[in-house]
Amino acid sequence: MTNQLKHVSTLPLQFNYRFNDELPADIETDNHLRIVAAACFSYVNPKAVKAPKLVAYSKEVATNIGLSDRHCESDIFVDVFSGNTLLKGMQPYAQCYGGHQFGHWAGQLGDGRAINLGEIINDAGEHHLLQLKGAGPTPYSRNADGLAVLRSSVREFICSEAMYHLGVPTTRALSLVLTGEEVIRDMFYDGNPKPEQGAIVCRSAPSFLRFGSYEIFAAQGDLDTLRRLVDYTIKTDFPHLGKPSIEVYISWFNEVCELTVKMVVHWMRVGFVHGVMNTDNMSILGLTIDYGPYGWLESYDPNWTPNTTDASNKRYRYSHQAQIAQWNLVQLANALYPLIEDTEPLKRCINDFATNYAAQLETMRAAKLGLVAYRESDNSLIANLHKILQLVETDMTLFYRGLADLKVYQQDQTDAQLMAPLAQAYYVDAQLTTENKTQICQWLREYQQRVRLDGITDESRRKAMNTVNPKYVFRNYLAQLATDKAEQGDFSLVKELLEVLRHPYDEQPDKAHFSIKRPDWARQRAGCSMLSCSS
Repeated sequence: MTNQLKHVSTLPLQFNYRFNDELPADIETDNHLRIVAAACFSYVNPKAVKAPKLVAYSKEVATNIGLSDRHCESDIFVDVFSGNTLLKGMQPYAQCYGGHQFGHWAGQLGDGRAINLGEIINDAGEHHLLQLKGAGPTPYSRNADGLAVLRSSVREFICSEAMYHLGVPTTRALSLVLTGEEVIRDMFYDGNPKPEQGAIVCRSAPSFLRFGSYEIFAAQGDLDTLRRLVDYTIKTDFPHLGKPSIEVYISWFNEVCELTVKMVVHWMRVGFVHGVMNTDNMSILGLTIDYGPYGWLESYDPNWTPNTTDASNKRYRYSHQAQIAQWNLVQLANALYPLIEDTEPLKRCINDFATNYAAQLETMRAAKLGLVAYRESDNSLIANLHKILQLVETDMTLFYRGLADLKVYQQDQTDAQLMAPLAQAYYVDAQLTTENKTQICQWLREYQQRVRLDGITDESRRKAMNTVNPKYVFRNYLAQLATDKAEQGDFSLVKELLEVLRHPYDEQPDKAHFSIKRPDWARQRAGCSMLSCSS
C-alpha cells in the first residue's frame, strides 16, 4: 500500500436517514441494556478499537456506493468501517426486533452487535444501508459484548459475496477489518473459552428489516408502531403496491411469501443450509441474512444441519428449510393480523407458498438435470436420483457438475464408462460396491433415456447445466483454511477466494483445487463440519 493511497482525508459518502426520520426512536440515548418500547431503533455509536487493519474489501460493493480502490485502501476507510471514525452527518443506530428462536417466542432481540451507519443512495437511485457487525454493545446485546471474531467474520464476508455471484438473493459485504483486540469465545459452549482475534464486517442491503421487526410490536400490543413500520416498508421497499391499505397489506404479505419462496429454492439449488432460520433471521426482502452456523451440503444428506445447537432436533436441516420458511411466514401473518382482521387472505398466501414452492422446485430440479421442462413422469426420476445420492457418500456439487459431462446418446457404454464423469463426487471408494454401482448406472441410463426425449445435444445440455450447477461453492473447509492464514496475518487466501467465488460457474482451470470435495482431514475438524452460533 503506497502513502498516496493511505492519505485520503474523507470518503464521498452522503448518508440518508429516512428510517430514522419516519419511524419512532428510543427516547433513551444512553447505551445500556434495556427493554425498548414503542421504538423501531436506538441511537448508538460503535465502540472504538485499538488497531484496526483492513483484511479485504469487495470492489463491486464499493463501486455500488461510489468508492474507488483508492478510497478503500485509505486510512479513513479503515477508521470508518472499524467504527473508529464517524463521517460528517452520520447518525448510527441499532434496530429493535423480536423473534421466534427454534420455534419459541424469545421476546425482544434486536441488533445486539450490529450498528447501522446509514443509507447510501447511489447515482442509479439504489439504496444501500451499511451496517457494522461486531462493532460493540447496543441496548439489545442481552449481556453479550456486541463483538465478533475473525473466524465468523471471514465466513460472513466471503459467503455474502459468494452467494450473490451464485445468483442467490442475499445481503452483501463491503469490508472485513481486524480490530487489533481479543474477544473471548467458547466456540462450542463446552466450558472452554479462549481468546480470538476480533473483527468487523460491514454488511450492505437495501433494508435489514426482518420478520421479527414486526412481531415485536404485535407481541407488545403496539399496533400504532406496527402500522407505521408496515406503511414505511411498503412506501420504501414495495412502492409498486400503492398506498398502504388493508388490500395493500395483503398484497405485500403475499409478495414477501413469493420472495421467500424464491430464496429457499435457490438455497436448495446450490446446496446451502442456513442453519438458524429463526424469524429474526428472515429478511422481509427475501434475502439470505445473518450468516452464522451455515454450511454447504457436501455429502448429500437431506437431514444434515451444520448447527451444533440443532444437532438433536435438526429443525433447520436442508430438506426442512421450505417448511420452516412457511412456519416463519405464519408467525409474520399472526403479527400482521391485527392490521387486517381477516384470516382468510393470509391463509391463502400461506397455502400459495406451498404451491409456489413445489412448482418452482420442480422447475429448478429440471434445470439442474438439463431438462427442457419438468414433466409429471419425472417424479420417479427425481425420487430415484435422491436414493442413489444417498447409497454412497456423494458430493452434491461435484455430482451435478460431473453429470453435465455424461454422454446421453452413447447407449453402448459400460458401467465404468458411464460412471467415469462422476468419479470425483464419491468420498469412500469402498462404498462403491457392485450392487451400489449397478443401481447408480440403472439411474444414469434412465436419465439418458429421459434426456433423449428432449432431443437436445450433449453440448447444449452441458452448457445449460453448468449455468445453474456451480463448480465452486464456499465450502466450510475453505473458510477454515482462509481463517487459519488470516489469523497468522496472511490475508491472501481470503482475497483469492473472494475472486474465485465471483465466477462460481466458470471452469477457472488454475483454481480447480478450490472445487475439490472436502478432504478427510476436514471431516471432523471444528469449523469444517459442524458449527455453533458462537461468533
